[in-house]
Amino acid sequence: MLVGYARVSTNEQETRLQVDALKRFGVRRVFWEKGSGVGPRPELHRVLLLLKPGDVLVVWKLDRVARSLQDLLRVMETLRERGCSFRSLTEPVDTTTSMGRLVLQILGAVAEFERSLIRERSIAGQVAAMQRGVVWGGRPALLSAADQEEARSPRGRSFSAPL
Repeated sequence: MLVGYARVSTNEQETRLQVDALKRFGVRRVFWEKGSGVGPRPELHRVLLLLKPGDVLVVWKLDRVARSLQDLLRVMETLRERGCSFRSLTEPVDTTTSMGRLVLQILGAVAEFERSLIRERSIAGQVAAMQRGVVWGGRPALLSAADQEEARSPRGRSFSAPL
């Protein structure tokens, strides 16, 4: 049986593109979730537990199931132990052959590399913004700059300690 898994990274994104592609491929049961690939993925764990020998886990794209090569290999080992196969609709992956397993590992390594590059660029952008004086993250200040300065001044601290 073909069993699908779809995931998007944020609550603002939609899984429709993936789910539609899975259904066109012939997948009748699709598990989906919204959340980062590095966070908990309860639906992925659920589908892995429900798969039976001979089932094929189908995803739209490899990075929907794992964000690191180590994570991908863990999922693939779980599938192998359960007697299941894996299919990506957008990449030529067939885990029933040696060549297919090699391609899977190469694609997984490339996906992990791409993710690390994105992370490095994001951090570099944040550092550059902070160096320009742009406040990064956090919630907006409740006090104006003048009120903050007044609160920090020594005269702003003239209170009596309880006896």
